[in-house]
Amino acid sequence: MSDDGQPPSLPGDEPATADDFWAADDAAAATPLRSAVQSQLRTLIEWTGVAVGALAVALLIKAFLLQAFYIPTASMDPTLAEDDRVLVNKLSYKIGDVQRGDIIVFSRPAGAPGTIDDFIKRVIALPGETISFSEGDVFIDGRSLSEDYVHAALTTTNDIIPGCDNAPAVTDTCRVPNDMVFVMGDNRRASFDSRRFGPVNTDTIVGRSFLKVWPIGDIGFL
Repeated sequence: MSDDGQPPSLPGDEPATADDFWAADDAAAATPLRSAVQSQLRTLIEWTGVAVGALAVALLIKAFLLQAFYIPTASMDPTLAEDDRVLVNKLSYKIGDVQRGDIIVFSRPAGAPGTIDDFIKRVIALPGETISFSEGDVFIDGRSLSEDYVHAALTTTNDIIPGCDNAPAVTDTCRVPNDMVFVMGDNRRASFDSRRFGPVNTDTIVGRSFLKVWPIGDIGFL
């Protein structure tokens, strides 16, 4: 008993002061707020991971599998028009050989004018073959080549074709060296191609164009 006749108070029996009351209320409010912040932070981290992963996958696909290219000129008319978009398979020639008729993207040949880094043309002659031109037609090893992708255009040459194996060099014949291909645009009157810069080394080929993806109304395989 205390001196005033009241029973002694225990520590747990202390009456709550005003400060204690509001502190308890603040603590209760802080718990859901902290939980909400943690949830938002967790969501942000997860979406950041998804974005980084998607970017990494996209970069890997572009580097090793597929890449989109636009057509900068009319040299491939009527197959591909200027500003069309195509999808290029970069693995095609890792697992197989270049075929005649393939539409390929390759690095700009040395000495080619302009600032375009990548060219797109059709493979006409393969390594070791002899391509020749006569009266507007194309011949491979002496046999006439049927070209239904060329519309109303004669194929002519005006200069000696550089980089060929045949000697003496002439304006209408080129023997394609090993590991090289002879390429031309489908628009023969408006194409700067192997008739001017010579055969293309297969090491410079980026890949094979296999799908037109733009404009949407013309989507289709090449």
